[in-house]
Amino acid sequence: MKTRLRLSLDPKTSAWGKWFLLATIVGIVAGVAGIAFQLGTELVHHYTLAEVAGYHANEATGESSFFGHSSSPFQVWLILPIICLGGLLTGCLVYFFAPEAEGHGTDAAIGAFHNERGKISWRTPIVKAIASAITLGTGGSAGREGPIAQIGAGFGSYLAQRLKLSVHDRRIMLAIGMGAGIGAIFRAPLAGAIFAGEILYRDADIEAEVIVPGAVASTVAYSIFQLALPPDLRFTPLFGDNLSYEFAHLGELIPYTLLVFALVAASAIYVTTLEVTHSFFARLKIVPHVKPLIGAAMAGLVAIGLFYSFGRDLNALAVLGSGYGFLQLALDNAGSLSLTILFAVAATKILTTALTIGSGGSGGVFGPSMVIGGSVGAGVGKLFHQWMPTVVTQPSAFTIVGMAGFFAGCANAPFSTILMVTEMTGNYKLLVPTLWVSSLSFILARKWSLYSTQVDTRMESPAHRGDYNLDLLEGLRVEDAYRKSTKGITFHEDASLDQIVHSLADSMQRYFPVFNSNEKLVGIFSAEDVRRFLYDDLLWAVANAGDVMQENVITLQLDDDLNHAIGQFTALNVDELPVVDADDPNKIIGFLRRKETIAAYNVRRVARQRENEEENRA
Repeated sequence: MKTRLRLSLDPKTSAWGKWFLLATIVGIVAGVAGIAFQLGTELVHHYTLAEVAGYHANEATGESSFFGHSSSPFQVWLILPIICLGGLLTGCLVYFFAPEAEGHGTDAAIGAFHNERGKISWRTPIVKAIASAITLGTGGSAGREGPIAQIGAGFGSYLAQRLKLSVHDRRIMLAIGMGAGIGAIFRAPLAGAIFAGEILYRDADIEAEVIVPGAVASTVAYSIFQLALPPDLRFTPLFGDNLSYEFAHLGELIPYTLLVFALVAASAIYVTTLEVTHSFFARLKIVPHVKPLIGAAMAGLVAIGLFYSFGRDLNALAVLGSGYGFLQLALDNAGSLSLTILFAVAATKILTTALTIGSGGSGGVFGPSMVIGGSVGAGVGKLFHQWMPTVVTQPSAFTIVGMAGFFAGCANAPFSTILMVTEMTGNYKLLVPTLWVSSLSFILARKWSLYSTQVDTRMESPAHRGDYNLDLLEGLRVEDAYRKSTKGITFHEDASLDQIVHSLADSMQRYFPVFNSNEKLVGIFSAEDVRRFLYDDLLWAVANAGDVMQENVITLQLDDDLNHAIGQFTALNVDELPVVDADDPNKIIGFLRRKETIAAYNVRRVARQRENEEENRA
């Protein structure tokens, strides 16, 4: 005889237990995928740019190479065939197997959340990871967050589909997978959790249900990713833990405020350049498989041209790859870099990123954003240090603030960006200027967004269709619910109260229009308005309709929607409103009652619930 042990759990406790388990699984996969992606990118880089061209891109302090340095001599022109080969391989891989893997993956994940019911094909993250490793490893200007976000999101979606979770839960799984990947690859677990909920919307809105399971998944992914690092670098911020800049005094807010305008201008140029480049390559009448090759070739030529224009300065090649080594220099000591190269790298990084991503190459846009924003910030910091050295004493601090402010503006994600930059740099003493600059950038850069699939708010997302019932009656008109009545009782404004009382005794009508001698509607009264006079028959002979009626009659027309009618019922606290002819506002053709309006609302609500249930079952 078998016995079963049953645990009686509170439904909420059981639900959170489910999400803890699912988030942990997603976090484990995202962490392992982050390690695999990092290894793959470095593998490609080592056996192409390092071994063949002798080029070793500088890394951030917290990064560690899985491979040693090559002894091959540096030959800058060999970068061009390597980056072209990378573009060709990426194009063939993407367009043969998963065309949706082109471009930056975060946008695709956001689009899947809103418009694809949380579904991502299992092929997409695999193809995205390989294609992005090739793009980044051969020198394409892109970031790592797009691929790892799509990998995490793809697995979250796949697991939800295998477990036959609802559409609602599948969307949450997608989002927490995206955040887990970000938290791992950038050593920013808290930012990863917030990013997953915030990046979905343009306005200051957030997917609150994602935050707690996202925090679990991001923490697990971050912890697992640390296992691939040498012991001395584990749990170290990406850009090291030696950045000790601080906010010295309120006077610094003036140059920080002026920095905002430079960042907003750079954001507009960045987003516009990406859009124009993508549009150009989309219109190009050639086989799409070779478009990333053309974009890569153009980016390589631009980078080599910048390299020679700065006297063969290797720092100029930061416009290829991640560029984090250059950003590390600006963070450590912005004074060691000239204003010319800081602004040149920022401007050229915009162009090379647009050519890489806009042509169909695979990668993210967050990494380049850090380099662009950091370079602009460092350049502005140096300028103000020269003009007012007693106010701006630490120009490198502007690098950190610039990183956060730039991406907060062009991605509409101020809070997760602030946390991410803070965690990446290990500096928590610049929260005041970072929050100030990021908030202003977010407000001023509202016209631009790196992520075209973002929607303004939760209310406008297909993911929340049915959550907000305010517009359930939209589309239903007064003519769908009103009671036609062309023979109702009406009164002249001089009609005595005696006449009114005796007329009401034999009528079921509740509201009575009042007209003047010109047949103009001048008021309306209800049976309740007359009731207060019933026990004072002395007034019956002297009072008239004008004394009991309510002036300023609110009327409806047949093409008014029922939402408007509900608002009028509520504002006036009445149960019935007259419906008039659109061509003759003094001609009453019927009445709309609150009862019929509520009935129409309930019919629409039930129908919408059934639609949502069918969608969730699918």
